[in-house]
Formats: sequence, structure tokens, C-alpha cells
Amino acid sequence: MAALKGILAIVGIAAILVGGLWVLQGLDIVRWPASSFMLGDTTWTRNGVILAIVGVVLVWFARKK
Repeated sequence: MAALKGILAIVGIAAILVGGLWVLQGLDIVRWPASSFMLGDTTWTRNGVILAIVGVVLVWFARKK
């Protein structure tokens, strides 16, 4: 069971980081890579927020006793 919680935590942290990148790209704050189709597109802001929330839930489940 501990291995599953570790995997959940790792996947959750990755989801939070990727979701944050998507939010920043969607808001046109981070312009990397310069030719990304996500830049300035608020759809990716929404998708990033949803992914980050899923990541937080995964980390929460992983830390739950």
C-alpha cells in the first residue's frame, strides 16, 4: 500500500507542476516554447486549473492515513 501512495504522490506533484505550466502559458505569462499553440489561449488556463486540482486531490489521498 505504501508503494501505491508513493506513486499517487509523484503523479499528483507532476500534475500540479504541469497544470501550473499550462495556466501560465494560457495566461501568456510563460512564453515557452515560443511556438506553442497554448500561448494566450484561455482554454489551456482552464485545463491547467483542473489538472492542478486533480493533482492536489491525488497528493491529499496519498498523504491520508
